[in-house]
Amino acid sequence: MPIDAAGIMTTHVVSAGPDDTVAKVARLLDDNHISAVPVCDADGTLLGMLSEGDLMRPFGTETATRRTWWLRMLAEGTELAPEFLAYVREDQRRARDLMTTPVISVTERVSAREIADLMMRHRIKRVPVLRDGKVVGVVARADLVRAIARTPDALSELL
Repeated sequence: MPIDAAGIMTTHVVSAGPDDTVAKVARLLDDNHISAVPVCDADGTLLGMLSEGDLMRPFGTETATRRTWWLRMLAEGTELAPEFLAYVREDQRRARDLMTTPVISVTERVSAREIADLMMRHRIKRVPVLRDGKVVGVVARADLVRAIARTPDALSELL
């Protein structure tokens, strides 16, 4: 019998809301020892995915260079107000600002082989599992590895 998403997915899904702060999402990831969360609206509809990589993007060199340039332009040789500097330093972004869309997702009946193929083709590490547009699980690479470890025939199904 083929292994499908329903058989290997993690069903305890930690998710973020679109208006959650970057700090709140970072705490969710850290507290739950996970590297990404689906971003869902109040009724559980999937809006996007937010990973550690997405959270790190604003701290890259390009962003820092642009911020420095803007500060120099605004300062024009004078010191900026401390309140303005504090505002610039605080991260005002929300989950909706950094999440990845569109999201590659699957239904519960998609085979493990198809999920592995999607992950490789799209270079992603996890896929949310949807039922009627709502997140009911997540299949991560670790879930595929666990399936191979516990089911002798799983590897042949994935090959």
